[in-house]
Amino acid sequence: MVETVSRRCLGEPTEPANIVIFGAGGDLTKRKLIPSLIKMLRCGLLHPKSRIIGVLKGRTEETWLESLYQGIRTYAPEISMDKAQWQTFSGMCRIVSGDLKQDETYVDLDAALEMIDGHCHAMFYCAVPPNWYGMIATGLKKMGLSDETAGFRRVVIEKPFGMDLESAKKLNRELQTSLDESQIYRIDHYLGKESVQNLLVYRFSNSILEPLWNRNFIDHIQISAAESIGIEYRANYYEKSGALRDMIQSHLMQVMTLVAMEPPVEFTADAVRDEKIKVLRAVRPIETEDVKKQTVAAQYGAGHIGGDPVKSYVAEEGVSPESATETFVAARFYIDNWRWQGVPFVLWTGKRLPRRVSEIVIRFRKPPFNLFDVQGNPPLANALVFRVHPDEGIALRMNAKLPGLTTELKRSVMRAPYAEDEGDISDAYEVLLHDVLTGDATLFSRADEVEESWKIIDPILQAWEDKLSINRYQAGSWEIEGMDELLSGCELGWHKPTY
Repeated sequence: MVETVSRRCLGEPTEPANIVIFGAGGDLTKRKLIPSLIKMLRCGLLHPKSRIIGVLKGRTEETWLESLYQGIRTYAPEISMDKAQWQTFSGMCRIVSGDLKQDETYVDLDAALEMIDGHCHAMFYCAVPPNWYGMIATGLKKMGLSDETAGFRRVVIEKPFGMDLESAKKLNRELQTSLDESQIYRIDHYLGKESVQNLLVYRFSNSILEPLWNRNFIDHIQISAAESIGIEYRANYYEKSGALRDMIQSHLMQVMTLVAMEPPVEFTADAVRDEKIKVLRAVRPIETEDVKKQTVAAQYGAGHIGGDPVKSYVAEEGVSPESATETFVAARFYIDNWRWQGVPFVLWTGKRLPRRVSEIVIRFRKPPFNLFDVQGNPPLANALVFRVHPDEGIALRMNAKLPGLTTELKRSVMRAPYAEDEGDISDAYEVLLHDVLTGDATLFSRADEVEESWKIIDPILQAWEDKLSINRYQAGSWEIEGMDELLSGCELGWHKPTY
């Protein structure tokens, strides 16, 4: 058995299962899935009798395992796994070699699944491009691998869940032809982050917040994901996607539903997702003539980050020199319901910004009367900030008096980290893999959620169809043309996460 580590892992132990990874030779497997499974095993969240089956072709089991071991050393050096420990873990692994287009591959996969403690549970993780999802679901169905007579059968797919509304509907039809909706887990790693999950706990277990959580006290909300990296090795995908599809439609819009949803009647997957879908259906459509006023799109040019020079997006390998793909996008949405009428929700994300930081900023209205407006220094609007990354936690920004014989004000920030030690915080993939194995679909998107989110995004995409050029911003800078106008009328304007 792989030795345990000191990190606390609280959660329901999983039953032993067959963990099947399609595309097991890819980057996602090496960077995220295998490191997460090792960490889960070490702290008791993955049953030691479980089996990990990689489906791939063109490699022997020996070369596959060696590539995974090197991946651990490169992408997860904190695991500190020596050869002996790796041999113990790799003993849980085996491969099924074959082409996903061929029936024989699924026959061999069926033979590889093990009956463990009286059950043959199986999780199928599609670590492959989305155009393979339908084919895999069909192959599983054809060979009876989706049948749950001997144990659960759950299929995990990664975003993008379509590239527009029509393709999302087509993908849902393909999957639901072969699988029951309850078997489909559309994974969004952003929702596995500790602070995103904690958002629901803070909202619905603290009575101090609920009376303030509405249009009467909140001026606006900003949900952001800033990255200092560029597109790295993802040019082929990013050129087709852009920041709007890559981050807003999936990650940030999902977070928005958690911020805005009504309390569910119970904390179950369907109850939570029922409330999320109500939020999406209440989002005011952006008319074509309003797209320019309610969105900002830009692309990074050359600049400096951390003192190091970085090249422009169009100079990245695999990117067209004439590309008009957005690497920064912001959108201002309104939710037309009783709680949120008139409150702007501003979602923004960008690459090659000064730092990597993701936040949810709840900015409250100013006090109705400036009693302490001394020397032109009025009290600022309060803000509750949920830090998603890094330094997960919350911060409450309030006004306080400067020490001494004065009534001048200063900005006071009360911080509450989620954990005393970063080691206490599980990686998002650990959380979500554990949820799949225990059958908790709360943090996974349902088919109707996916389609409703695309209904909101499609008008923006259609308005951008004939885009021949795009505004530029300097890499490493917060100077994005149009952001001040987008947040016009919002207390204190654009929140740049500089602290």
